Amino acid sequence: MTSPASPVRVRLDRWLCAARFFKTRSLAKTAIDGGKVRLNGNRAKAAKEVAVGHTVAVSRGETTHTVVVTGLAERRGSATVAATLYAETPASVEQREAAQAARRIERASLSLPRQRPNKRARRRLIAVKAQSGDVERD
Repeated sequence: MTSPASPVRVRLDRWLCAARFFKTRSLAKTAIDGGKVRLNGNRAKAAKEVAVGHTVAVSRGETTHTVVVTGLAERRGSATVAATLYAETPASVEQREAAQAARRIERASLSLPRQRPNKRARRRLIAVKAQSGDVERD
């Protein structure tokens, strides 16, 4: 939350750590350098300053969180304080929930074998894959 003692702008990597998107500042910097974080729709550097009202998009795995900055903090605090630093956009929430539902449906249709294949079954699998052109045999 902004108060007279709080800063007007904060480095992006510090804010991501304080908002608990990443556990450490170095992990946040690595994600920023890898293009996983966008600030106002543009790729940003770790030292780019964030202000209240900016939009930050964070890609982690298959999900993307798009949030609007509502507060600033340089230091990592409790989770309740971190939750007040941003507000996720309704479009982001809807997209994330739709992707999660699709993954649930995909997992429900997946049937796993009860046990690992033995040597004979593994050789059959290798032969079938070799016929379809997926794997080359030694």
